[in-house]
Amino acid sequence: IQADEIIRLRTRLTSILAKSTKQTLKKIEKDTDRNFFMNADEAKKYGIIDTILVARKK
Repeated sequence: IQADEIIRLRTRLTSILAKSTKQTLKKIEKDTDRNFFMNADEAKKYGIIDTILVARKK
């Protein structure tokens, strides 16, 4: 039962990410299968964030 729930949640999350980022389901599945790190610029290009905040100079 727990495995079915995990699969259902993963499928739902993948679908939400694909829709939000405009990436394909296959790419989202591949990228979320293992550790997948990106910097702020890469995350913006990927579509997972909208804006990069930069600290103000003092």
